[in-house]
Amino acid sequence: MNIKILTPEYVVFEGEVDSVLLPGKNGEFHIMKNHAGIVSSLIGGKVKLFAKSIDEAYTKNLTKENEKDSVFSYPIKSGVIEFNHNKGIILCE
Repeated sequence: MNIKILTPEYVVFEGEVDSVLLPGKNGEFHIMKNHAGIVSSLIGGKVKLFAKSIDEAYTKNLTKENEKDSVFSYPIKSGVIEFNHNKGIILCE
């Protein structure tokens, strides 16, 4: 599935991931391939991308959670996600 993370200043990430874990208002939630369409607000926390690899152009924006797993994170203060047809856009600050 394709995920794009945008801030008002720049594109944090755009690419293929296996799934994404998000800090929602009512707790963390996980979006996986073929998830139903969703629009949700996000609170402060980490957006975690589960991917086999990340394009080198975006590695400076993301933190690798650990060496064993391919989990990359990006801290946010707030935001919103729209996900539909295996494409997601996360607008955040």
